[in-house]
Amino acid sequence: MNDLIVSERLVIEPLLRSHAELLFEALAEPRIYRWISALPPASLALLQQRWTAAENRGPNSEGALDLNWALRRSSDGCYVGKFDAEVAKSKVATNVGYIVFLPFWNQGYATEAVRAVASHLERQGVVEQRALATLGNDASARVLTKAGFVRTRVIPDNDTIRGEKYHDVEYVRKVCAAPA
Repeated sequence: MNDLIVSERLVIEPLLRSHAELLFEALAEPRIYRWISALPPASLALLQQRWTAAENRGPNSEGALDLNWALRRSSDGCYVGKFDAEVAKSKVATNVGYIVFLPFWNQGYATEAVRAVASHLERQGVVEQRALATLGNDASARVLTKAGFVRTRVIPDNDTIRGEKYHDVEYVRKVCAAPA
């Protein structure tokens, strides 16, 4: 399921330990973490260690797969971000998420990546995809909506970002059943 995906402008490749050195500097930019609880990686060595473990990990104890991709621009090979999702045994993708690096904001890469990965997951039999966006993160809300996700509910105090509680907005994308 963690296959290579190609879209109009992106090559979306499985994230490997070797990507750590290529993405570390861009991931260290604190402004990309404004709306998410994750923190910039503490060091290149720790990022390499984390991605090595992820690269070699199979399904977790509940049978869910953690999928991770690097987003590379096909025109010049430049990395523009990363993408992740967890797919449960029930074929529901939870925690669909992405980071686009600061120099590539507002160029449509996030929407293109979400659409491409969502379509790929559907082809793999995933019947529902869920993403959360922090309430107030209008850019992510627009990306998810453009990619076919529908706002379903607000989850009060669902996230803590640098010690402060935030509401999350849940977005869901479901596979439509074929007409009978």
